[in-house]
Amino acid sequence: MSTQPGPVQATEAFPVEPRAPIDAGHIYRSLLRMGVPSVIGFAATQLYNLTDMFWVSRLGPEPVAGLAIFGAFYWVMSSVNQIAGVGSVAVIARRYGQNDITRTQTAIVEAFVLKFVTAAICAVIGYLLTPTIVRMLGARDQVVEYAVRYGRVMFIGLVFNFPVWTVFTCLRGIDHPRYAMVIMIASTVFNAILNPFLIFGLWGFPRLGVAGSAWASNIGYMLTVIVGLLMFFRGSFRIRLDWNSIRRMHISTLWQMFGIGLPSGVGSISFSLARLVVTPIIAHFGAAVVAIYGAGSRVIELGIVLVVGLELGLSPLIGHALGAKDKLLAWVTARKAIRLGIIVMVIYGALMAVFAAPLTRVFFADPAFGELGTTFFRIMALSLPFVGAFILFEGAFTGAGNTLPTMVIGLIHAWILQVPLIWLFAKPLGWGPAGVWCGFVASEAGSAIIYGWWFSRRRWLHQEV
Repeated sequence: MSTQPGPVQATEAFPVEPRAPIDAGHIYRSLLRMGVPSVIGFAATQLYNLTDMFWVSRLGPEPVAGLAIFGAFYWVMSSVNQIAGVGSVAVIARRYGQNDITRTQTAIVEAFVLKFVTAAICAVIGYLLTPTIVRMLGARDQVVEYAVRYGRVMFIGLVFNFPVWTVFTCLRGIDHPRYAMVIMIASTVFNAILNPFLIFGLWGFPRLGVAGSAWASNIGYMLTVIVGLLMFFRGSFRIRLDWNSIRRMHISTLWQMFGIGLPSGVGSISFSLARLVVTPIIAHFGAAVVAIYGAGSRVIELGIVLVVGLELGLSPLIGHALGAKDKLLAWVTARKAIRLGIIVMVIYGALMAVFAAPLTRVFFADPAFGELGTTFFRIMALSLPFVGAFILFEGAFTGAGNTLPTMVIGLIHAWILQVPLIWLFAKPLGWGPAGVWCGFVASEAGSAIIYGWWFSRRRWLHQEV
């Protein structure tokens, strides 16, 4: 990918029109302006998960196991959130890029309504199925009790959890990523402080145990949604919601958002289900391998946060450009974001490979884990550039509202590449744990190559929203 775009040719993607040259520096500044706050805000939400587990771990191993097992089910149910979320990103950013303030206001209201409705349906299903599902996932005795006690409270709060992400999506969609970052950080700090008070009953608060952690999360979600809506209705931004915004809401746009997001949601759910299938394959090789996988995944996720932040910034920029009918700007912005993401992940992967042994010792003092950990980090480091490309390709398609590729490639990634290759390398070929890690690398590489081919066809630039 060249730093400067070449001459604009008359193609289906780029009809010849007089325009000023694209400033590569301006594109990078826009990516950083949107991406850096998103990285920081998203990292803050990941830190909340760590603080949540930290306080619960003070109750003993059974509550931690309960949360871990419930988390697999909650991850699948939460993936439904992406159906409404992806559609709202595309519609809000496109309307804002068209400078259509009235339709942007209405789209924001419609996004919140869609999230509330989707969350209510998922909350009822999740609340009823939690006891059955956690038992299917292997929970027993007290672990079932803790998982159900925590899980049902989390599903009660789902009607606020889903809309929380709409607050952040809307702020990025109207070009205010810093406000989203501040709210995300404030929410994380609030949850981290409230957690011990509700878990252990400090200062007169009720002692709720593991359920207290869930209630702290729900209160944080509720307050975040309230603050976000107040900011929009009070006119804190160029976009101000009012009764007319609500009155203009139309079922056809709700269906449009749902239709845009459905393929992406299917892909996300498929990915989550595939991880459930892969987990027993890893567990076959013993607790030490599972522990290496669990700890190592946290290190990898830290790097992925950087690229996800770029993706969260890229999607609205693509929507803004296409809303302004500037397909060349959308194309060049996507290419440069993808290149930047690959560079970031190459550097992160190289550091992970070089410091594989010290990273292993951070988590495990026992020398028996040394070779397992070093092998994991060095093999998985090879996958990171492909992961970076994959995520940012997805961000470009999402911003354009062309989500069919994300579903198709998500299904291929999970069920044609990842699960079969991990099984093949680990068991029939007899490569053991190293085969599992090689399966991850091969599936990420294959999926990124397919995404790159689909991206290069440029048909996503013509998606109407």
